[in-house]
Amino acid sequence: MIEIVNLSSEKINETLIRKMIRNTLKEEGAKMSISVAIVDSEEIKKLNYQYRKKNKATDVLSFGEDINEIVICPEEVKKNGSDFNKELKEVVIHGVLHLLGYDHEQSEEEATKMFNKQNKYLKIN
Repeated sequence: MIEIVNLSSEKINETLIRKMIRNTLKEEGAKMSISVAIVDSEEIKKLNYQYRKKNKATDVLSFGEDINEIVICPEEVKKNGSDFNKELKEVVIHGVLHLLGYDHEQSEEEATKMFNKQNKYLKIN
């Protein structure tokens, strides 16, 4: 099950988000329910500080374990490049990979592994 709640004023392509989640999970041979929250930059900044002690807005956050939630900020995603849908696909894949246990902040080796998968799945979709 994939639940998407848009709490921002931005229009979001929910079909694209669902497709990216399904395809990434399929490629990884994983099954899980995922909730996606679309929020504004103030909200993601608060969450980023609360959970990561980083006092700035970010494009995506993932919360695994019991909740499997991805939080996306369209305002920040737009800053990543001129093709919003491509950037949205990238943060969705990134968020799912985090939920599956990948962590680019753990080591350079883990970062390479995670970003290689992210780029591979982006090309597939």
